[in-house]
Amino acid sequence: MLLTRLTTRIDLETSDDAHADRTAFVVIIAGTLLLYVFRYWGRPDFFVRSGMIDWVSGQVGGTLGSHPGVGAYLYWGTSSLVLRTLVPAGIIVWLIRESPRDWGYRFRGTLRHYPVYALMYLVMLPILLWVSSFDSFESYYPFYDRATEGGMAFWLYEMGYAFQFVGIEAFFRGFLTFGLARRFGLLGIAIMTIPYTMIHFGKPAPEAFAAIIAGLALGYLALKAKSFVPGIFLHVGVALTMDLLVLWRSGALGNVF
Repeated sequence: MLLTRLTTRIDLETSDDAHADRTAFVVIIAGTLLLYVFRYWGRPDFFVRSGMIDWVSGQVGGTLGSHPGVGAYLYWGTSSLVLRTLVPAGIIVWLIRESPRDWGYRFRGTLRHYPVYALMYLVMLPILLWVSSFDSFESYYPFYDRATEGGMAFWLYEMGYAFQFVGIEAFFRGFLTFGLARRFGLLGIAIMTIPYTMIHFGKPAPEAFAAIIAGLALGYLALKAKSFVPGIFLHVGVALTMDLLVLWRSGALGNVF
């Protein structure tokens, strides 16, 4: 009954024809391959292992030269933009032969949905304030180990971090959610939530559990808004708030501003 009510509030273009089956097949296989490539060659640890961090330190001056670790997170963000945003868009256009706009790649018409996302942020705010006091979160965030020094390096790190979330939302709430919804309807959101939750394994347990709820909620809202874009702002806002709260608790927030 609940699923029926939710479905009536979203204009899902679902069918059981050959195109929907083919679309789901392409999305699942391509999505799996992209998750694999990103895991091994798109993350900050690859930037370090490959020696690129040493090249940046030796070749690039300024903030990147003096804080080469920042480059790892800019690389991470760029990889996310390419592998999770641009490559899926190319698959939609050239393999599935549809418009990315119909897969959530749109700004237009999303403004009226932002109050819901703003409300979600406000609901999250006291939770973030609470969990930022946990040792598991204080020792995990921010990812950049020199974030407490603040300055331009911190904000370059946050920029790479934000780019990473563009890819997160484009891939999970765009490519996977819209692609699977064509074949499975709202069940596609649940399917998308499985790999989305799994990329949180290794993070603090409360955050990994919260990813289940966030995946379902953001997937539903993306279909309702016909866009994953509002989710980017929510995700970036929550992540930046967590980093700032942890720095505040450690007494290093003054270095950032």
